[in-house]
Amino acid sequence: MSLADDLYRETILDHYHNPRNRGEIEDASAKVEGVNPLCGDELTLYIQLDGDTVKDVKITAKGCSINTASGSMMSEAVVGQSIADVKKTVDAFKSMMMSKSGDVSLPEEMEELEALQGVRKYPVRIKCALLPWNTLLEGIITAQEEQKVKEVK
Repeated sequence: MSLADDLYRETILDHYHNPRNRGEIEDASAKVEGVNPLCGDELTLYIQLDGDTVKDVKITAKGCSINTASGSMMSEAVVGQSIADVKKTVDAFKSMMMSKSGDVSLPEEMEELEALQGVRKYPVRIKCALLPWNTLLEGIITAQEEQKVKEVK
């Protein structure tokens, strides 16, 4: 195993054992559930928007280390970003994870997420890594719909 593989494994284990942004947001803009029935991963994502900015994200996850670590890293990457930038971040991460050639590199501010690219070697596990990201997109849509409902009232 290479030094890079060891470093990546260490990063994933750190986020698994010490997940960032774990918990709930009491007055969340949206609360959404994500499930991966193939391996039993489950997560609940809470998102707080402030206008067009992701103010906060909290996650409670049950499942494998890849799911938990990916959610932890994702939450750190997107807090404080505009929704447009979050969508670009999600697209970049998904491109990296789905790349067959492995030639997709992430911007410097997303460098830590490259630790998850080793998951590509195990196609079944890619869904574990993508679950938090897909749930985040669902959360943004739900939160935006809730904002529109509140504006109409």
